[in-house]
Amino acid sequence: MFTTITNWLLEITNVPVFNMPEIGLVQVLDILIIASLLHLVLRWIRRTQAWVLLKGIAFVLIIALFAEIFNLVTVQWIVQNTIGMGLVVVVILFQPELRKALEQIGRGQYLFNLRAETEQRVHTSAHTVDEIIKATRAMANSLTGAIIVLEQEVDLSEHERTGVMIDAQVSARLLMNIFEKNAPLHDGAVVIRENRISSASCILPLTAESIDNALGTRHRAAIGITEHSDARVVVVSEETGIISLAVDGKLTRDVTENHMRDLLIWGEPVKSRFSLFIGKKRRNKS
Repeated sequence: MFTTITNWLLEITNVPVFNMPEIGLVQVLDILIIASLLHLVLRWIRRTQAWVLLKGIAFVLIIALFAEIFNLVTVQWIVQNTIGMGLVVVVILFQPELRKALEQIGRGQYLFNLRAETEQRVHTSAHTVDEIIKATRAMANSLTGAIIVLEQEVDLSEHERTGVMIDAQVSARLLMNIFEKNAPLHDGAVVIRENRISSASCILPLTAESIDNALGTRHRAAIGITEHSDARVVVVSEETGIISLAVDGKLTRDVTENHMRDLLIWGEPVKSRFSLFIGKKRRNKS
């Protein structure tokens, strides 16, 4: 092993000096085009669930590099025979995102949308959080179930399209009216984007992991959407009025207003003595 490392270091340190090619206007234009395309692709990946997949691909590439350096024949064979299949799987898994991107390029909207996101992307404001806290407090007292999703960097348009578009300013009264029992839009999630209620009655993916049996569909949906994105979700239990927060696939129950405000505004982790981690069942009172 040490001999292999030594030979590899000698190879990379004894690279012969090569002549720098002449760089003209055409070469500069070529570099700028490639750099711009890479920038757009990376921005698209960052705004979709493909960002998590990209991290996994980077990890596989690092393993492949080590396998090449240390001459790990079996690992090299596995990597070489799974790359082609992996590309097919990527296309299948992210077909909706790829289709949306191609449609935007065809309409000439892609560059404009990326620029608008850069200029208009804002964090959750204190006013929005205060209105959410007022609404959840009132709904908890009246045992009104609710699930509120705050979009962060990962785009949630795919889930927004399953609901009813609203595009209204966030207010406690509006949130309470949406989740009012027997109201037309109460059965589903509200998605908040850039401090505005984007849509209501949205369908979210449910977590497949094992959690406390006392938790219902709303809590499973809250965990599920945070497993696939960086969204922050507030849940009000219809049975007990307990307010919970879901982030990164973890549900924290019975949170205080200060904890909620810190997490939704500053993104700090919620610390509470009632924490439910994926894969661990706890018999807390629901």
